[in-house]
Amino acid sequence: MSPSNSTPGPQANPAPNPPLSNLPLTRRDLLRTAAAGFGWLAFRGLTATAAHPAAEIGAPGLDRPGTHHRPRARRVIFLCMQGGPSHQDTFDHKPRLRLDHGKPGIGRGKGSQIIGSPFSFRQHGESGLWMSELFPHLSQQSDRLCMVHSMRTDIPNHPQAFTQLHTGSARFVRPSMGSWVLYGLGSANENLPGFISISPPAQLGAANYGSAFLPAVHQGTRIGSGREGSADTGMSHVTHGQLTATQQRRQLDLIQTMNRERLSESTLEPGGAIEGAIEASELAFRMQSEVPDLLDLSRETPATRALYGVGETGIDAFARQCLLARRFAEAGARFIEVNLGGWDQHQNLESSLRKNARALDRPAAALLQDLAARGLLEDTLVLWGGEFGRTPDSRQQNGRDHNHQGFTVWMAGGGVQGGLAHGRTDDYGSKAIENPVHIHDLHATLLHCLGLDHERLTYRYGGRDHRLTDVHGTVVRNILS
Repeated sequence: MSPSNSTPGPQANPAPNPPLSNLPLTRRDLLRTAAAGFGWLAFRGLTATAAHPAAEIGAPGLDRPGTHHRPRARRVIFLCMQGGPSHQDTFDHKPRLRLDHGKPGIGRGKGSQIIGSPFSFRQHGESGLWMSELFPHLSQQSDRLCMVHSMRTDIPNHPQAFTQLHTGSARFVRPSMGSWVLYGLGSANENLPGFISISPPAQLGAANYGSAFLPAVHQGTRIGSGREGSADTGMSHVTHGQLTATQQRRQLDLIQTMNRERLSESTLEPGGAIEGAIEASELAFRMQSEVPDLLDLSRETPATRALYGVGETGIDAFARQCLLARRFAEAGARFIEVNLGGWDQHQNLESSLRKNARALDRPAAALLQDLAARGLLEDTLVLWGGEFGRTPDSRQQNGRDHNHQGFTVWMAGGGVQGGLAHGRTDDYGSKAIENPVHIHDLHATLLHCLGLDHERLTYRYGGRDHRLTDVHGTVVRNILS
């Protein structure tokens, strides 16, 4: 959307905002007035997916409309479980653990013991996928799930593994996978952010939804507080309570003129902070037309809210995230991340995992059911997982430690087979031993489902072509539908 050609002129304006008629305005005046309403959104960095020619056709070098081959999915919803869920107690059935419960551990050093799962498992659906008793609702969706039981990552430490899950790199500042998706496919709705992270964990940093060296327009938009268990899924100052749309447009035109003057004087490469601010301001202005309605869950029917568990103790926070994810997916967002933390269960495994699973089970099952009922699941790739898994043994008697050599993620929807179990860990769930899938392979597969070749989706920076999978990654074709 191009700025209008209107010139700022006399305009009545109630206090405390400075009247636009008092021209010329100083830069301090402009920054002060822009700190409210759409300007406040922009300056907080809510930048993703403002529409411009590059975004509309996808990344340079891609075949229009932005894909390398026929896509099976148009968008991704990532259910991110920060902390490393225990695969042996959720989706990876290991009866040997119960048989050997209490025996000496197999790799955690002196004093460690094998810990049998306190939860029973049984097979579900026509596919017969094994799932824990913790998921009475999600197990009803088993024939839609593609379980990958042989995941691997590089470092068994939360910050590094969480960053690698999101960016492909544990060591360097790199664009988030959501930013790569948006860079490749562009925006489907010019009035919305194309990449959204709902309640991301604040302690692990904004780098996980940042665009790094990709143009700033592709970074993620944070919604919600990020506090664990918080039901806040709102966005502050999404509307301006004092200026009309016409007044805001005239104000923004003046600010953008100054921004472009500064950009013309800059020696920085394109796609930096100034261009990001320009695009952010335009997007923030347009967001006012759609975002308030999208965030208003009261517009959903009572039956739909009940399906997700909105309003129920222990479920409400994640239920709101999942329902909001469906609303943003339906409205055209490309990549939506919803977050549920607290999976780092070194102790209190049974009670803590029951709490987490209850928060996850009903909303996640409702999301799959709702997407399918609306015809969205077939072109929406839903991904569930954390940064790593857990060990079969521990020095603690009621918990599990970090395990990066074998764990489970699951997917559903666009491009993957439902009712499939891929790969295998050993009898204790300690290590992937059959069809191992690295994080790079997961990223390559996710991009493939979206019609993007991970080896061709590149961006030139620092003298070389970068990509989400760096120099690694193989598409896991056995799980594709």
